[in-house]
Amino acid sequence: MLMYVVRRLLQAIPVFLGTTFLIYFMVFSMPGDPVLALFGDKTPNPAVLEAVRAQYNLDQPFIVQYLLYLKDLLTGNLGTTFSGQEVTEVLKRAFPVTLKLVTMAVVIEFVLAVVIGLVSGLRKGGIIDNANLVIALVLSSVPPFVALFLAQYFIGIKLGWAPVTVGANATWGAMLLPATVIALTIYVTGMRLMRGSVIEAQSADYVRTASAKGLTRRRIIPVHVARNSLIPVITNTAASFGALIAGTTVTEGIFNIPGVGKVLFDAIIRGETATVVSFVTILTILYIIVNILVDLLYAVLDPRIRYV
Repeated sequence: MLMYVVRRLLQAIPVFLGTTFLIYFMVFSMPGDPVLALFGDKTPNPAVLEAVRAQYNLDQPFIVQYLLYLKDLLTGNLGTTFSGQEVTEVLKRAFPVTLKLVTMAVVIEFVLAVVIGLVSGLRKGGIIDNANLVIALVLSSVPPFVALFLAQYFIGIKLGWAPVTVGANATWGAMLLPATVIALTIYVTGMRLMRGSVIEAQSADYVRTASAKGLTRRRIIPVHVARNSLIPVITNTAASFGALIAGTTVTEGIFNIPGVGKVLFDAIIRGETATVVSFVTILTILYIIVNILVDLLYAVLDPRIRYV
């Protein structure tokens, strides 16, 4: 097990380098001069422009800028924004907010996928199963930003059941509505995986053997059917977690949530390479860790899985 974790961590090194290099190159290749854009309509002194470029290493070739960034990154220095703030401080403020939102959404999505998928799989072809499939089809066809706007208008404005915007008050309760809407738009894949796994597991030899031994249905379903059906759902949930962490820009924009998505969007517009790459680097590391933990969880759910 230990050697497996070590190998996965070593495999993560080229992923980490490739991701940071690609993002750094994309931001570097954006048209326009980010330093000149800081002054708006004013025409700055050329000496001031050169001083600012030198401060952020923008007067260096691309590869030199990237290597200098890697050197600072390895020493724990994520750089500074154009407003003079440490990227580390910005990260400390924004990341916990996004992590809270994504954690809520993923937990709700996982519960919905497991419960609804299990019920549909056990009652394949019945009224409940068909109703769940129709509802899933409707929800999967609605774009997330449309669902977010509709929830904000009807639940937040018309009914007043939830805050319309989150703002600085990023509490669990304030973010329950956007988290629930996100979960409803992404649970469909996990539900279908759970349903298909449950249907397949019921005809498996180990389930037939357990039934032949006289085990009750109450014992067979949670231990032999549900438990072995969770692996594809967990894989899907882990992928959803990584995608949501990096893709909350629309949600945070609609509900005015001061998280990673909003900071990244503003940094891309301003051309703040250090901010963009630093945030993406942290997201990459988190995504790698989540995937390793999910792989290790497989062995807990299915004793037949062994890592060497």
